Amino acid sequence: MATIGLDKLYYAKITEDTSGNETYSTPIPLAKAMKADLSVELAEATLYADDSAAEIVKEFKNGTLSLGIDDIGVTAAEDLTGATLDDNHVVISGSEDGGSPVAVGFRAKKANGNYRYFWLYRVVFGIPATNLSTKGDSITFSTPTIEGTVLRRNKLDDNGKHPWKSEVNENDASVPASVITGWYTQVYEPVFTAV
Repeated sequence: MATIGLDKLYYAKITEDTSGNETYSTPIPLAKAMKADLSVELAEATLYADDSAAEIVKEFKNGTLSLGIDDIGVTAAEDLTGATLDDNHVVISGSEDGGSPVAVGFRAKKANGNYRYFWLYRVVFGIPATNLSTKGDSITFSTPTIEGTVLRRNKLDDNGKHPWKSEVNENDASVPASVITGWYTQVYEPVFTAV
């Protein structure tokens, strides 16, 4: 179903243990969301046998998340881009700065009034783009765009895989209500029953 809206943009800082497995902090609001573009790159291979394609493999390689937001804010700039605050609370971006990976969550309103919820488990952001222009005869808003690389997480889920995204529709009757109500209280962890 088509989506007609975007809101509730959150991020959660990641702490890694000595094996690189992620633990997520409590999600906090990032900014007011205006636009989210997610593109995915796949690793592909085709095995040919007997003069035809015998096997085709397509796996997630990485993705790019481009967020149009109203304002990045000081705390998010520090957490996402590695910028620092000086003693006068001025945001300083250095050439050596690099953002730490974070999880990013948001929801998109569907045409039927329900929402589709997302968590991207590991995103590394770059420096936000700034577009400024002089005021002419009409008012034009200038807002930042921040772009990040979406990666799979290091931590295996209970299914033995490295997830990169979770996605759920709130009007799916088979989804427990607690999944939707708790979506922003913590980063969603996949649940698989051991067989």
